[in-house]
Amino acid sequence: MSDISPERGARNLLANCAHAQAGERLLIAYEPPEYGYFDADAVDVVRTAARELNLFVDTIDVGFNPDKPHLTPALVEKFEQADIILFLARLGDQLRFSDMPDGKKIIVSFALTRELFGSGFSNGHHDAFLEIKEQVNTVLDRAEHVEITCPAGSHVTGRPEMNLTRSGDTSILRFPMSVFTPVPAHSFSGRLALSGFLTGTGSKYYDNYTVEFDDQVFALMQDGRLTGFDGAPADVAKADAHYDYVSGLFGIDRNFVHSWHAGIHPGCGYPWDASENFERWGGAAFGNPRILHFHTCGTYAPGEISWNIIDPSIIVDGVTLWDRGRFHAELLPGGAEILARFPCAAGLFADPDQEIGLQRSA
Repeated sequence: MSDISPERGARNLLANCAHAQAGERLLIAYEPPEYGYFDADAVDVVRTAARELNLFVDTIDVGFNPDKPHLTPALVEKFEQADIILFLARLGDQLRFSDMPDGKKIIVSFALTRELFGSGFSNGHHDAFLEIKEQVNTVLDRAEHVEITCPAGSHVTGRPEMNLTRSGDTSILRFPMSVFTPVPAHSFSGRLALSGFLTGTGSKYYDNYTVEFDDQVFALMQDGRLTGFDGAPADVAKADAHYDYVSGLFGIDRNFVHSWHAGIHPGCGYPWDASENFERWGGAAFGNPRILHFHTCGTYAPGEISWNIIDPSIIVDGVTLWDRGRFHAELLPGGAEILARFPCAAGLFADPDQEIGLQRSA
């Protein structure tokens, strides 16, 4: 992609996602860099781009509250004064399924750093990925049979029963747009090869947020219910204990599997080691087509424990849309036309970012 830059990525957010107009008031709700998630330069690059678009810019430090995220009176007052609210903070993701003030354009950014704003993830035209998401949603809504496999031995099948109403997805705008509407899991069954760990979903944060395994562990699911784990006895015991712990901590349905989705954005790279910060990895890497992500433990989205399947193949009514982690958007109805109209997106599909913070599958 030519002339790729952090500034271009920030303009993509403001012009093509927020549809910002000169004279509008932008509030950037940010999380300070000392929490190890967003960096300070992300605020600066958006603020500079906003001023170039003749927006009025205000910022507010919203910190990070792992236990009880909420909108404070001070933040609500700031909201009321703004036309566009941009979360460069986990608070936006934590509250993305909660009630937000009406009449505001509210955006959660999954570009966490200046580096990610300067990558293909942020520079691919936002409209291209909105259109691709809608086409995937349509295909899944009409599908009779979906099969999920992966090189590590996953095999899951079912018929999607999509909820494409507003209640089926978060109404907050997401930038970049990197997943389709989650597929309810109640009509899916099979065996899922976990990626070496169980980690949270970003809904709540808690001690022992991630547990790692020594060997391959499989999660077994029947009609959207976790029925057990398969693997080395010590790893199975660790997985069961983690589900007991998290479900007991929050008083939620231990074995409920809510939904799943895969990444649709081939520019979504994660250039750091996932094990250094699984919380950050879980909030940034999931948009890569190499990752398929299940929401589990709790009857609500996104649940509290995620299953991550690496390099998935997703076959929809006989058409392999994802092939070992490579998403073939050109096989969607109208997909080739979308890519023709957005060469920046076509370039990303032709040369996808393979970095997801984990070792490449064989």
